[in-house]
Order: sequence, then structure tokens, then C-alpha cells
Amino acid sequence: MRIAIIGQQDFGKAVLEAFLARKDEVAGVFCAPEKPGAKADPVRAAAQERGLKVFQFKSLREPQAHEALTGLKVDLGIMAYVLQFAPDSLVRIPRLGTIQYHPSLLPKYRGPSSINWPIIRGDARTGLTIFRPTEGLDEGPIVLQKECDIGPDETIGDVYFNKLFPMGVAAILEAADLVFSGKHREIVQDESRASYEGWCRDAEARIHWAHHVDFIYNVIRGCNPAPGAWTTLNGRKLQIFDARKHLFRRYADVKGKTGEVSDVTEASFKVTAQGGMIEVLRARGEEGKKVSGGEFARAAGVTAGAVLGT
Repeated sequence: MRIAIIGQQDFGKAVLEAFLARKDEVAGVFCAPEKPGAKADPVRAAAQERGLKVFQFKSLREPQAHEALTGLKVDLGIMAYVLQFAPDSLVRIPRLGTIQYHPSLLPKYRGPSSINWPIIRGDARTGLTIFRPTEGLDEGPIVLQKECDIGPDETIGDVYFNKLFPMGVAAILEAADLVFSGKHREIVQDESRASYEGWCRDAEARIHWAHHVDFIYNVIRGCNPAPGAWTTLNGRKLQIFDARKHLFRRYADVKGKTGEVSDVTEASFKVTAQGGMIEVLRARGEEGKKVSGGEFARAAGVTAGAVLGT
């Protein structure tokens, strides 16, 4: 089939390479312009290395973007990790329209941080959707879905790179074949089951030690490696990445008050929360790099009795 790819970053590159590997014809690649001084987007670099046409428009609403896609005369448009808004007038240009990847089981978790939120909420399953993009964000008809589990200790990095990334590349190829052969079905999303969440950024990643240890642990997992869950120590930001959860079984297990460091070891330090403790295995201070929890504690002078969140 003859396709155009609209995408960014490593996922867009992987999708591009997957179509090329099976000898599909990539007529052109659209990706967002890089910020001044930034490295070349991986999908742009990969496309240019192979001598493909590359288009970078500040907005996909521009008439020039429509003219460029029209001129390519493609069968299908493929949207693979796209942060730019693509209007209906653009996605309908290919002969068979356009399909898009979204890393959640739509209609649940519409929005830009759809991998973070299921983990933060403690969900045990998630997945991906290949759908028809429309003017509504992540609201178009579903072409294909794949599910996967979320392990109780898995982070957003684990779920994305080990599951949703490779599954997503394969699913886009499968969906493209179904559409190209006319064997696909399009299922309208059930609005009664829909949910939308915005970005999971710094404000959402803040740890509140008075919350239950289960919720705190899920926030840490759902923000590791990005945006990075955080708290404060003596008014300075402290990010927490790898961690372990310990539940209190009886009152005698409780050590200290919420937010208080209860123990420091060679490899980690433990912080009390409601219902248990968070053992910090990897952390980063405001001006440092990621180090083990124990190394951070020694460098920062953290001892039992220190209080976080202040």
C-alpha cells in the first residue's frame, strides 16, 4: 500500500521502519518542527536517511499541509504519536482515510497522558486502540484494540516500552492491512463509558504523604520515569523514581508520622504514609542525578526522623 506517516519521536520512527521493512511504499512523512537547538526528531532523521519526503508544518491546519498530503496520492494515512491537531479536512484526504494509535482502551482514558492515569488509579489492565481520528480528541470509531495487564509493581516505563510500544507497532500494521483489504469493522465509541484526563505533569505528580500508601505507590509508578513523582526536603524538590511498598499489618508496625523518614539503609530509605511505608530505591535532588535512595540520603544528610513534604 502507499501511505503517509504523521508521527513523532521513537514510536513514529518504529512505525515508519516497520512499514518499510515489509516493502510498503511510504510516500511522505509529516512531523512537527523541532524547537530551536533541539536534536532532529527521530522520525525525521530516519526518513531523511532513507531519502523520503519530509514535511514539517507548524500547524496541520495550514493549507500547505493539505496540499502536500493531497499531492502524495496515498491510500492511507498513519498517525503514530501525534501531538499536533489534525483536522478532519486533512485526515480524510487519503483514499482510505487515516488511522491513529492511542495507548488506552478507548473510550476510557482519552487525552494526552493515557498511560499514566490507569497506573495512578491502580488499574490492573490497559491496552491500545487504533481508531479513526475526528475533530473530537480520541473520539473516533474504533478499528482495532489490544489489551495487556499492568503488573502490581510495573511503572509507566515498563508498561509502555515492554508492552504498549511493541504491541502498538504491530497493531498499526494489522489495522492498516484490514482497512486496505476492506475487511475492517468500525465500532462507534460508547460515550457512557468514556473518560477524559488531561496531562499528568508536575502538579499531578506531587506526593502527599497523608494519602494512603497504595495511592502514593501508584503515583510513583505512574510517573516513573516521567514526569517523576516528587516531594520536598527542607523546601527543596526531591524526585522519587524506583520504590517499594510495605504495608502495616498491625498498630505495632507503625513507625513515626506521615512523611517521616523511619529508616535509612545502604541502598534506600523508608518514609511513613497512611497504611504503610514507601521504601525509596532511586531518587534525584534538585541539582543532582538519579542515585540510589541510600546514596541520596547520605549525601543530603537524611536520617531517621527527617520529614518530607516540608
